[in-house]
Order: sequence, then C-alpha cells, then structure tokens
Amino acid sequence: MKRIIVFVFLFSLLLHQSSRAQSENQYLEAPNVIFNHSQIDKYKKEKRQFSGISSIAVSKSGTIWAVWYTGQTPDEDQNNYVVLSKSKDQGQNWEEVLAIDPRHEIVRAYDPEIWIDPKGRLWVFWAQARFEGRTWNSIEKGTRAGVWSIMTEAPDAEIPIWQDPRRLCDGVMMCKPMVLSTGEWVLPSSLWQYTEKNAQMLVSEDEGKSWNVRGGATVPREVRGYDEHMIVEKKDRSLWMLIRTNYGIGQSFSFDRGKTWSMVTPSSIQHTSARFFIYRLHSGNLLLIKHGPVEMKTGRSHLFAFISDDDGHNWTEGLLLDERPGISYPDAQQTTDGVIYITYDFDRKGRQQIFMTTLKEDDIRSGSNVRMLEVFQRRKTISVAEKP
Repeated sequence: MKRIIVFVFLFSLLLHQSSRAQSENQYLEAPNVIFNHSQIDKYKKEKRQFSGISSIAVSKSGTIWAVWYTGQTPDEDQNNYVVLSKSKDQGQNWEEVLAIDPRHEIVRAYDPEIWIDPKGRLWVFWAQARFEGRTWNSIEKGTRAGVWSIMTEAPDAEIPIWQDPRRLCDGVMMCKPMVLSTGEWVLPSSLWQYTEKNAQMLVSEDEGKSWNVRGGATVPREVRGYDEHMIVEKKDRSLWMLIRTNYGIGQSFSFDRGKTWSMVTPSSIQHTSARFFIYRLHSGNLLLIKHGPVEMKTGRSHLFAFISDDDGHNWTEGLLLDERPGISYPDAQQTTDGVIYITYDFDRKGRQQIFMTTLKEDDIRSGSNVRMLEVFQRRKTISVAEKP
C-alpha cells in the first residue's frame, strides 16, 4: 500500500513539473497569424488603448508596408499584439492585413520590425516573450524572449502567401537588418540585461535561412538600457555600432567583421534615452534621424533628419520632421528613386497615431523652412485609434 501511495505521489509531482515546464515554455510556441482580424471584436481599432513602435518598408513595385504593436490595455504588457498594414496608393489609404498574437494570455508580441531583403522578399520580425512584469529578468540568454519572423516572397501580390512563423534567436530585435559588402546579412538582437555581449550581431550567410551570433558589444551594466542598436559598415569596412543607453547614444567598433567589439563609450551624438535611426543611403552618405540637433539632448520631441558626407564625423544642420512632444521611434527606408520613407509614432496612449512622411536627401540638406513645410504637408496617417 505504501508503495502505491509513493508511486501516486511521484507521478503527481512529475505531472505538476511537466505542466509547469509547459507553462513556462509557452513563449516558444508559434503565435496565431490572424487574417481579417478587423472582423474580430478583440482586434478592432476602438478596442485599442496603446499603439506605437512602428516600422516601414517599401517593395520594389511600390507597395508600402507598415508594422507596429498595440493592445487592449494602455501599457506594454501581456495584451500586446502586432499589426501589419499596407498601402498601394502612396500612403493615402491603408489596409490592415493581419495581426500576430501569441496563443497564450501570458505571452506578448512586441517590438516589430519590417524589411525588404535584397531578393525583394518582405520580412516581418517581432519579439515574443512571457510577460512577467517589466523586469529585466524576462530577457536573459536562452530563456524568455526570442526574435521571430514571417516572410513572403511576393509582397506586391493581392493576397501574399506567408511562410510559417519561426523563431530565429534569443533576445529582442528593434532595428532593421543590413547587408555587408561581403553579401552577409546582419541582424541586431539585444539580450538586455544578460551580462556579456548584450548588444549582439547575428549574421546569415544563406539569405536568411539561418542566423548565428558572430559577436556583440557589452554595455556597462550601470548605463545599460534596451540597446536598440544599429550597425553601419564604414567605408574602410570597419563596423560602427550605435547603441541606446541610459545616457543617450553609446558606440562600439569592430575591425574583424563583428567578432569582437571595442568598449562601449559615449558617442558625440547627443540624445535622450530613446530609439534613433541611422542608415546608409544610395549616395553613400549616412542618414540619421534623432530627437533635437546633433549636439543637443532633448526629450521625445523635435524629430530631425541629418546627412553626413564623411561617415558620421560631421552632420548637416538638419531638417525638422515633427516638433511635438510625444513623438518617437523613427524608422525609414530609401527606394531606388531616391525617396526616403519615414515612420514614427505619436501619443501612444492617447491618439495612438502612426505617421509616414517622405523626403529626399536634398530636402534634408537644405534645412529650409519651405522644405520643412513640404515634409509636414506630405505627412500621412497610417493608423489612429478610433475612440467610441
């Protein structure tokens, strides 16, 4: 009889541990990709109380795609899901195409990014993690958070066919991939509070089939934020990583194609602790989008665009894109005709607006009030919460 009781106890214990393990691993399960989501009550715009953190991409045939994350509660929490939208008329009208929502209530989808790869395919990336409160413990190597993606080979099709969601790596990705002169694809992924090499550089040598960590920069723990790092290949083929820190923008350099990185130190670019954007234009010059003038730290207002002709040593005076408080998280892409498409969010818990504007390199160089007003006039609303 005692043996039976012991067996039942051990069996119950194993079941409990197995159930707990499954619960803790829910973030590893592929999320729901929901088409026609606007017909479902949960995903209707009037239900949203938080919207922001947008990204933009333009296909070779001119379809504009935008992605952001949202939720039914006014915070970044377990209710977050990702929305994908497109426009075929240069941003005049937008159609929400799908939503990405984890299968479990405790798991969130957030920090999305969108990218057109060199083959013309459209990638949608996002982070997926168990929500355990806004603590650093939720992002550690090999544990809670991971970068996921879906991809379509036909972004201009009326109804694109999407590959199944797949988990690419540990961490959180908040900025666009880029392509090195070697043809390798680079993906920036952050491990946040993991001790060493938290600002990672992942490389794909097979056009996105696999991604492997090549190296990473270690941000000192006392100034570490969310990283949100971007990598630029300099003209001498060295790599320049700019990283969000608690003091603003830090920097690190690699001279061995990303295997090792220098100590993270403050850059000369003054900034609040928020996302910025840096990008190599077709001209070979660099585009920088940040809050305030290059030499000034402001809050999340006065979004400017700048050009550098000398690989980031000096910048133009800049062109003001939006002066209002509450704007943040710029993202951009330039098309072959030279047009730069920019997106950013405004008033995430109020009006919940996602914007797009367009400009060219000459607009930024001029820095004139006339060009600024033209950019203001080109501003289009991708999404706004429809309050009842």
